[in-house]
Order: sequence, then structure tokens, then C-alpha cells
Amino acid sequence: MSSNPVAETVASLMPRAKAELTELVAFKSVADFDQYPKSESEGAANWVADALRAEGFQDVALLDTPDGTQSVYGYLPGPEGAKTVLLYAHYDVQPPLDEAAWVTPPFELTERDGRWYGRGSADCKGGVIMHLLALRALKANGGVPVHVKVIVEGSEEQGTGGLERYAEEHPELLTADTIVIGDAGNFRAGLPTVTATLRGMTLIRIQVDTLEGNLHSGQFGGAAPDALAALIRVLDSLRAEDGSTTVDGLTADQAWDGLQYEEGAFREDAKVLDGVQLIGSGTVADRVWARPAVTVLGIDCPPVVGATPSVQAAARALVSLRVPPGMDAAEATKLLQAHVETHTPWGARVSTEQIGQGQAFRADTSSPAYASMAEAMSVAYPGQEMQYAGMGGSIPLCNTLASLYPQTEILLIGLSEPEAQIHAVNEGVSPDELERLSVAEALFLRNYAAS
Repeated sequence: MSSNPVAETVASLMPRAKAELTELVAFKSVADFDQYPKSESEGAANWVADALRAEGFQDVALLDTPDGTQSVYGYLPGPEGAKTVLLYAHYDVQPPLDEAAWVTPPFELTERDGRWYGRGSADCKGGVIMHLLALRALKANGGVPVHVKVIVEGSEEQGTGGLERYAEEHPELLTADTIVIGDAGNFRAGLPTVTATLRGMTLIRIQVDTLEGNLHSGQFGGAAPDALAALIRVLDSLRAEDGSTTVDGLTADQAWDGLQYEEGAFREDAKVLDGVQLIGSGTVADRVWARPAVTVLGIDCPPVVGATPSVQAAARALVSLRVPPGMDAAEATKLLQAHVETHTPWGARVSTEQIGQGQAFRADTSSPAYASMAEAMSVAYPGQEMQYAGMGGSIPLCNTLASLYPQTEILLIGLSEPEAQIHAVNEGVSPDELERLSVAEALFLRNYAAS
């Protein structure tokens, strides 16, 4: 990478990083304990706690958060009078989806074509390793020049808000001058990027009921109100003809004025099939970073295999709404629920239940921490200038931290560049990105200490 001693140290640590990521990926730490044993998440939490202790962290603790999961905390003291930096990642992961569609087993880190594949390798167990690499590189080259707090969340992917509630109840725990969220990613592999905005999210469950029980479709179909058909009508009402999100009362014409997302690149990143159109209007950046976006995450209905000729008495759906910066997630939730109730046909009974919610986030990119990161990234990525991008996903904790600590600077970096395919099958991390971003984080901590 360069003759930089920090970079040389990180390069020498990469075999150890791969071995550690292999151990961490092996935990099936999906924080949905109806699907995966809680012991898998507990095992991952203990792995992280042991790793922090081995690096000399003090006050290492497994924090029991209100949603029934554990976050891992540790504190590494720096020189007297130094600034404090909080490093964030999460050890919980998305379910692997269709395991048969993975080229290699999802919970076995496997090297293939220059990448390391496995669920959580980029999102966000790789982020845990990135923090460890950066700290080890500094310890080997003069020491860590700041006080470091590490918090590794156990339920970020579920959106159940455990760490958010815990932080609100213990506001002194995560105080810092700057927070580095290691759960974002470069706009392109090899293009150093900080994420300046995040969309928020609301998650609701919709229940539609029309009959006391299922009926024979030959005897009653045509007059008996079909709950599944009613639900389909409701879900369809959430999109315009071009696929744009249309929730009554919700503004959906915001524009993104930063780094643009070329349509052809987006089609390739999203692996859109030939001939299939993108949905929505405006630029791609407008659609994925600046505007609300509704997604139907799941429907409870009879599977095709084993289906009977019946009119359905009840149907359910889980719907998410991504909320752009400048829009209140709580207000968006109310509008979404009101829209569902208004657009339910035939007098069908409908109820909505909020499952999760998180506010959007916008960073202050004029802060000293951003200047320190830009300088660090220019060294870790020679010849490249740091870019600012948005991210369509949500990290609800960001807004909680911004509210708790309004003077604190928050930066978002990470390993989830488009080729990482986070949340999809065959998620994989680029070891080059892991190496460079670890160098960047180490140099950032050194630059920031001197700023």
C-alpha cells in the first residue's frame, strides 16, 4: 500500500484479521430468536468482549438492552487530556435467506475471487475487525493517542431499538468528542467515502380481516370479501404507476445535490434483470437517498404448494417505509397508518401495529473530524479524495446519539460497498477495503488527536 508504518502494520495483520473474521462469521447471530438460538448471539457477544479484553480495554461489559439482546462495551484509556472517540459496529446479522443460493455456506468465511464471503463479513462483523486492526496498528506505532470507547450492538438489523433505549437511560456511557460508525461503506470499492445522510425507517404490520373463517371459493367466491385481495389492493395503493412511493400527505419530491449515482451503475449494482425498468422518478440519488421509499417485506398467505380453493378470511403484511432526512419518522408512521386505513376496500377490518422506527440522520461535514478523516483517507487511498454520499439504509442509533450528544461529531464509514451484497445471498467483503479502511481509521485517530 505504501511505506507508511501504520499501513505496513495493518498489512502484516491481515492473516490474523481473516482468522478472526472466520471465527466471528461462524456465529449465527441473527437477533430473531424465533429463527436462531439466542446462544448464537450470546456467543458472538462474548467473542467481541474477549477481543476487547485482549486489547487492554477496561470496563468491558455485556449490556442487557431492553429488547432482550446484548451490546458489548469497552473503554481503552488514552493519554491524559486526550479527546474521546467512540467506535461503533454491530455483531448481529441478517438471516442468510435462501441458503441453497449461496455458493459457499453463509456462516463459513470462504475466500473466492479475491473476496471473503460469509454473512456479516461486510455488515458488520467486518466493521468489528476494522476497529481492532486500526487500534492494533496504532499500538504498534507509538500508541493510541485518544481515549477509545467501543460499542458493538446486538440487534441493529432487527430495528428493535435496544441500544437506543439503553443509551437514553445511560447517557453518560457513550459520551465522546467524535463517533465513528463503522456500518456504512464506500460508494465504490476503492473510492473513499463518508456517508453524510441516512434515511430513517418505520416498520408496520398490517392485519386485514373479512370473514370468521375461510370459505370454499366455488360456493362463496364472487361475493364473499377476500382478505388477501383486500390486502393486495392496500399494498398496491402505496405506489404510483411508475413505482414511486405514494403515501397520502407524505412529500416525495426531495432532491439530492451531492455525489450522483449513474443509472447504469445502479442497474449493475442492484443486478436488475435485462428489460426491467427502474421504478420512481428523478435521479437515482434522489430516489435512494433523498426520498421516502416503501417496501413490502413479507405477506402471510397460503403458499402455492398445498393451497386449497378458499376465499381467505385474514391476511397480514409487514411494510417498511424509509424516511429521508428532514422528515419526522413518527409523523411518517401516522401518515402511513392513516393511508392504509383509508385505502382498505370493502369495509374490511384493518389494523396496523408499529414494529420499529428510527429517525433519519444528517451529518455536519464541516466539522474538524471530517477534515481529519479526509486527510487520513487520502493517505490510505493514494490519489483519491474523500467523497460524500448518502445511504438509503437506516442506522437509528445515529439520531439517538446526535440527540443525546448534540456537540459530538459523527462520521460514517465501513465495508458495505455495492459489491459486498449486504442483506443478500453471497455477501462478501473486500480484504483490500478492510485493509485500507483500517489504515484510514488509524490515521484518522492520530490526525484527530492532533487537531
